[in-house]
Amino acid sequence: MQHFSKTTLAASLTLVALLAGTSASAQVAGTFSARAGFTHIAPQVSSGNLSTPSFPGTTVDVGSASALTGGLNYMVTDHWAVDLPVGLPFKHNFYGDGAIAGTGKLGETKVVPATLFAQYRFGEANAQFRPYLGLGVTYSRFFKNRSTAALTAVTGGNPANPTTASIDNKWGLTPQVGFVWNFNERWFVDAAYYKSFLKTTTHLSSGQSIHIKLNPNVLAIGIGYRF
Repeated sequence: MQHFSKTTLAASLTLVALLAGTSASAQVAGTFSARAGFTHIAPQVSSGNLSTPSFPGTTVDVGSASALTGGLNYMVTDHWAVDLPVGLPFKHNFYGDGAIAGTGKLGETKVVPATLFAQYRFGEANAQFRPYLGLGVTYSRFFKNRSTAALTAVTGGNPANPTTASIDNKWGLTPQVGFVWNFNERWFVDAAYYKSFLKTTTHLSSGQSIHIKLNPNVLAIGIGYRF
């Protein structure tokens, strides 16, 4: 009977220690987590007119893109967090619109939208479901810009002197809303919607330029692990 009591006590203490250890893994101050998943970016384009010489109403549209992404998160307090999404570059296609609608693909670009969020998480630190609001600053870096024969034709170029393009890197403000659903003390799913208020300018080797508001809607989801 004494042996049974000691065994029971030892098991109880072990269980308490395990629970204490897992409790420390909740979303409390000092908690670090990482996640992996994917992100979809859908630009909501408002295009200016291509500068002269061009047809009146010569505008462009920009296609959506998806990429494998993830993120790192650090809980500064039980409610405030700093979040850094990371991932592969996104590839967006540019298409003729307005007066040149139907000309097809004009070019493509790759972009890395580097964003740092400050987030406020609602509910208790150990809650299974925690919605959050975030506000971030995004720096969009465009690279590997490629143009097509269609762009060369529209801008008066020729195969011997094709039109090329460059896109200005820009900063933008990015509000965010999302939630974390905890499967257990370690594993969770993180889903978020955010919108970057971003406008940039594309410069052509022909000397023309075009201003574009991209203002993309962004959906991100990932499976995470809390350390």
